[in-house]
Formats: sequence, structure tokens, C-alpha cells
Amino acid sequence: MILDVGGRTGAWSEPYRRAGYDVRIIDPWTWPFLSALDYRDGAGVRGVLMAPDCTEFAGSGARWWATKDPALLGRAVAMVREMLDLCERVEPDWWALENPVGRLARAVPELGKWRYTWNPSDYGDPYTKRTCMWGDHVQPMKTPVEPTEGSRLWRIPPGEQRKTLRSITPPGFARAFFEANP
Repeated sequence: MILDVGGRTGAWSEPYRRAGYDVRIIDPWTWPFLSALDYRDGAGVRGVLMAPDCTEFAGSGARWWATKDPALLGRAVAMVREMLDLCERVEPDWWALENPVGRLARAVPELGKWRYTWNPSDYGDPYTKRTCMWGDHVQPMKTPVEPTEGSRLWRIPPGEQRKTLRSITPPGFARAFFEANP
């Protein structure tokens, strides 16, 4: 079983689903208490993919940090801690947590420094969005291409779907991660 926590779209876990894994997509904002989920050691959880909402953490929003309600950051930090607690309870073979470059490690110091960073162009998708990775997993082998599309995510027009579209895991990284962590 693969737990895909916070990603919402299932893009990161899609290669696992296609390979026949039982993938559970868990949206922590609609299931507010991850501690209530009944996944225990021995429940067959192979891996946990965690993609906490980046709204309060991403460096792209740094210019608004000083004027934001501190309670928003507090809720986001609590959610990351719930994700980590869930991961600890299920004792998976491997786990990974991703978030764009920003203040996550400072806000949740128990995470420590990220293990590595990557851009979609490192894994065959020709654009940039520097992302930090934490966890206990095998780092995927890079298959770099030129980032000919630059930072294309900035060009997504405003609207209800903008946040979701910006947060979709690039397919090249999802495939490479699956191959390194089957």
C-alpha cells in the first residue's frame, strides 16, 4: 500500500497505481485528523508520499509572510507534524516529503535540512520549480533536459485551479521516484 498524503491530484503516486499498488490518496484538509486514520504497523504500508500544502511555506510567497495571519502558519505546521506522526505510526519501508524552497525546515525544525533539491528539468520535464526533499528513500537518478519552458508555473492564470495546477508532481519525477523506490 502507498499512502499519498496531501498531494490531492494523485500525480506523484500514479506510477504506483499503474503498477498495481493499492494507493490511498489522503487529503489532510478534508480529513482533518490524520491521527484518527487506522493504519498500523503491519498494515502493509510500503511507502508514504507527503506533499504538504506549500501556501504558508513556499519562498515564492515570502513577500506576504510578514502580513499573514500567524494562525495560518500554525495550522500548516500542525498539518506537517500530523503527516510525520502518521508516517512514524505506519513504519513504511520508505517515506518522502516534498515542498518548494522556502521556510518549511525553519517552521518544522524536527524535519532538519532537506536531503536534496530538484527541478522538473532534472527528470525530463523542461521547466523549473526548485523543490526540496526530505525522508528515508532512494534519491531518483536524474535524466536532465534543458529547461526550455523556464518557470512556466508563473504563467498559469489566476483562478480556482491555479493552486492545484501549480502543485501537480511532474510526471518525469514521479516515474523516476517510483523506479528508485518500488
